[in-house]
Amino acid sequence: MTEHDQKELGNTLWAIADQLRGAMNADDFRDYMLSFLFLRYLSDNYEAAAKKELGSDYPDNKDEPNTPPLRLWYEGNLEDIEQFEAQMRRKVHYVIKPEYLWSSIAEMARTQDKELLHTLQKGVRYIENDSFESTFQGLFSEINLDSEKLGKHYADRNAKLCTIITKIAEGIAKFSTSSDVLGDAYEYLIGQFAAGSGKKAGEFYTPQQISTILSEIVTLDGQDPATGRKARLDKVLDFACGSGSLLLNVRKHLGPHGIGKIYGQEKNITTYNLARMNMLLHGVKDTEFEIHHGDSLLNDWDILNEANPAKKQHFDAVVANPPFSYRWEPSDAMGEDFRFKNYGLAPKSAADFAFLLHGFHFLGKEGTMAIILPHGVLFRGGAEERIRRKLLEDGNIDTVIGLPANLFFSTGIPVCILVLKKCKKPDDVLFINASEYFEKGKRQNRLREEDISKIISTYQFRKEENRYSRCVGMNEIVEKGYNLNISRYVNTAKIEETVDLASVHEGLVTLEEKIVESKEKHNAFLKKLGLPPLP
Repeated sequence: MTEHDQKELGNTLWAIADQLRGAMNADDFRDYMLSFLFLRYLSDNYEAAAKKELGSDYPDNKDEPNTPPLRLWYEGNLEDIEQFEAQMRRKVHYVIKPEYLWSSIAEMARTQDKELLHTLQKGVRYIENDSFESTFQGLFSEINLDSEKLGKHYADRNAKLCTIITKIAEGIAKFSTSSDVLGDAYEYLIGQFAAGSGKKAGEFYTPQQISTILSEIVTLDGQDPATGRKARLDKVLDFACGSGSLLLNVRKHLGPHGIGKIYGQEKNITTYNLARMNMLLHGVKDTEFEIHHGDSLLNDWDILNEANPAKKQHFDAVVANPPFSYRWEPSDAMGEDFRFKNYGLAPKSAADFAFLLHGFHFLGKEGTMAIILPHGVLFRGGAEERIRRKLLEDGNIDTVIGLPANLFFSTGIPVCILVLKKCKKPDDVLFINASEYFEKGKRQNRLREEDISKIISTYQFRKEENRYSRCVGMNEIVEKGYNLNISRYVNTAKIEETVDLASVHEGLVTLEEKIVESKEKHNAFLKKLGLPPLP
C-alpha cells in the first residue's frame, strides 16, 4: 500500500469519527473507534491464518456470501473445533469464535440485528479472557457499551452501534488488512485525536518525528555509534509508554525479529489499554511484549522491584517521554530506594530526574538511554544540580540535544533529549542545538526529514559544526558550574558584519556624482525640447 493510500485510510477513518461523534467528546469516541479497528485487525488476521491452516477444507461461502466461511466450517466440523483452536493458538497465539469476528459483527450491524449489542458484549469479554494464552483483562474497559452517550435505552444504543460499525466497515472495506497498514491508520488516528484533545494528548502520544530520533539513537551501537546499527536488542524498556508508539518505532527500526521482548509501563488505564491494543495491532505477538499498568516512580512492577542484584533486570535500550515537571510526593523511605540513594531525590515540584534515574538504573552496561525532558533539567539548581553533577562526574551523560519549541500537542515549550550511557568512550559531552531547524505549522511545528537526519548524523559521528554542535570537555562544564544550558556551549547568535564606514562614505560620494551627471544629461534633453529644466 502506498503512502497516499495509508493517508487516505487515515483520513477516511477520521472523517467517520468526525461525522458520527455526536454528543460524545473526542476522547470517548476515540476509544470506540480504535477498539473496532483493533477487532477488525484481529479478525482479518485470524481468518487469513485459518484459511491457510484449513487449506482445501476452508469453505466456499458463495451460496451464503454474508456468512463468514469460518462459521460454516465450525457448523460442519463440531468434533474438530477443539483440535483446530489448539493449532491456531500455536500458530497465531489467539482464537476468535466465528460469531465474534468483525465480519459477523459488521453483518449484524448492516442488517440492524437487535442482538448486536449483546453479541458485542459477549465478544469483548471473550477476547479479554479466552482468546489469548495471556489474559488481557480490561483490554476493552474504556468502551462502555452500556453508556447513555450511545443512547438512553438498549434499542437506541444498539441502533447507534449499528450505524458506527456499518460506517467503519464501509470506510475500510477497500483497504488492506495487513498489520502495517492498519497499524499506520491506528497511529494516524491517535495523532489526530491527540491534536484535537489538546493537553490531555501529551499523556499518550509522542510525535513520530521525535520518536524516530530516539529510536535511531538507541539502536546504534552504544560504545561506538559510528559503526552503525546493532543487529539485535534483547530487551527494550519504556517506563512511561503511553500508547506504545515509541516502543513500536524502535521495533520498526530493527525489524520484527530485531528485539527479543518489549517492556512498557503506563500509569493511565486508558493509555495502558491503548498500548496493549497497539502492540497486537502491529503484529507483535502476546509473548513478545509485556505492558504493566502501574506507577514507575513507585516502582510497583514486580519484575523491576527486585532487590537481589543478581536478578536485576537490565535493558539494552531505554526510551521515554515522561510527563514534564510532574509533581510527586516522595516518602522519606524513598531516599534509600536503590534507584535514588546514590543521587538524592528529585524535588517535589519536578519529578524529571526521578523518572530519568528510574530508567537509568535498569540500563545495561552496553546500552543506550534516550529520554525527552524540559530544558529546566539542564540548569536548575538545588537537588537537580546535585543529581546532574553526579551523572556528569560518573561520565554518564553522553549527549544533550535541544529541539525546537511547539513540537508537542500538550505543550509549546522547547524540550531536550538527554542521551545517557553506563559506559561511554568519549570523555566529553556532545551538545546539539537543533532549535532553529524545523518547519512551521499552524498548530504545531514539525521536524523535516533533513532535520532529523542532521541530528542523527551529528550524534552518530560526533560531528562539530559552527552554531549547531560542539563536543565540550568536563573542565569547561565544571567551570560553568555543571550547568548544561545549551546556549552556554553552542553560540547561535549570528555575528553582525563589521561596517566599513570609509567604504560606505566613498560609495555615497560616487552615487552623488552619478546623480549630478544624470541630472545634467536630463536637463540638456529638456532644453532641446524647449521645456524648463528640473530644479
